[in-house]
Amino acid sequence: MKTERTPGFRTFLVIWFGQLISLTGSGLTGFAIGVWVFLETGSTTLFALIQLFTTLPNIMMGPISGALVDRWDRRKAMLFSDTGSAACTLIIFILLTLGKLELWHIYILLTISSSFATFQWPAYSAAMTLLVPKKQLGRANGLVQVAEGVAQILAPVTAGVLIGIILLQGVIMIDLATFLFAFVTLVIVRIPKPEATVEGQAGKGSILKEAFYGWKYIRSRAGLFALLVFFAMMNFFTSIGTVLFTPLVLSLSTPAMLGLLTSAAGLGFLAGSLLMSVWGGPNRKMLGIYIPQLIVAISLFILGSTMNLFILGVGAFLAFCSMPISHSCSQVIWQRKTAPDIQGRVFSFRRVIAYSSIPLAYLAAGPLADNIFNPTLVEGGKLAGSVGKLIGVGPSRGIGLIYILLGLLILITTVVGFSYTHLRHIEDELPDMIPETAPEPIAKPIPEPV
Repeated sequence: MKTERTPGFRTFLVIWFGQLISLTGSGLTGFAIGVWVFLETGSTTLFALIQLFTTLPNIMMGPISGALVDRWDRRKAMLFSDTGSAACTLIIFILLTLGKLELWHIYILLTISSSFATFQWPAYSAAMTLLVPKKQLGRANGLVQVAEGVAQILAPVTAGVLIGIILLQGVIMIDLATFLFAFVTLVIVRIPKPEATVEGQAGKGSILKEAFYGWKYIRSRAGLFALLVFFAMMNFFTSIGTVLFTPLVLSLSTPAMLGLLTSAAGLGFLAGSLLMSVWGGPNRKMLGIYIPQLIVAISLFILGSTMNLFILGVGAFLAFCSMPISHSCSQVIWQRKTAPDIQGRVFSFRRVIAYSSIPLAYLAAGPLADNIFNPTLVEGGKLAGSVGKLIGVGPSRGIGLIYILLGLLILITTVVGFSYTHLRHIEDELPDMIPETAPEPIAKPIPEPV
């Protein structure tokens, strides 16, 4: 089936390509800065703090950012986000060039940069519904996942080579060039302003009232709230699995093999994203959520029950291939069921809840493996004579058991989610809040209301 090339869809493709280039550039700098911090300090903890400082702003600022996105023009919000992040990157470059860059500079600047970035995703997601026809949203979201997959695969490999040739300064210069490219693509396009809706009028007020209206909107719709809880739980389970993949593989093989298996996972994510961008997902998007989650559960069973490296690669590929399909179908439902003029704050609150479960998973994964499961599946461990006979004993088997239990939890969560009527029938119970055809992009920006 041929993708409909409406003027709005073509505008989306211009924005998407700019964001693809910028996302790859940001991935280069993110990887290179992590390498620089680890080489300068030799500390895993100080290296891991980078993730903390880039994640916290999404949790703390998300609702306010979303409310501001709904007040602003979507394009201007994205320009504001890109400009702020680029300024922080430029300051890092200047400090590094002058030989003045310190670790605390990086933490502060990454926090500020991530704060600017909190405007990007809700503005980008909300702009899609103003540009892309409703029936093409699945493909558009698949393309967004493709961009993420390309960045995840290319950025680490490319940065790892470049940092040895042009050093961190050169990598940052490339990133700044990609920011400029994305900025230009946003300058040359126009995004329509969403029409006022009853929901949007009900949510007007102070910035705090508008911010928390996003939560009120979700909470008052049983299907959307259930979908939010469903994915928050899935994110928690899969994040534990993601964190433990590295120690699982390294307990069986070498860092080189870890790189190969990680690449297999990345290729799976890209394959699923490409499939979604061409296919658009099933007509019933909830089927596009339930079935991939069942595949993820089966993949985790595979990852946990084997020590064969080839089979581990297959399991990782299947799991990551399924995720972009499930996430894209979920995104389509949110875009269809949320009024366009409040999507910024609704999507931001949704992201806050989703991000909140990820740090919890990171905190839980290590103690679960080191203190509870690994000791039980070594020689002489409590489960060596029972579970050990099925999945083996050794340094990787405790993590293997965690994977099996995670697969079981995802299976149970999927079955329970399917049995909950409001979630299963969300596409029928809640009306679509966007028209069949997106409005045409305007020739000039709509003036901001006084």
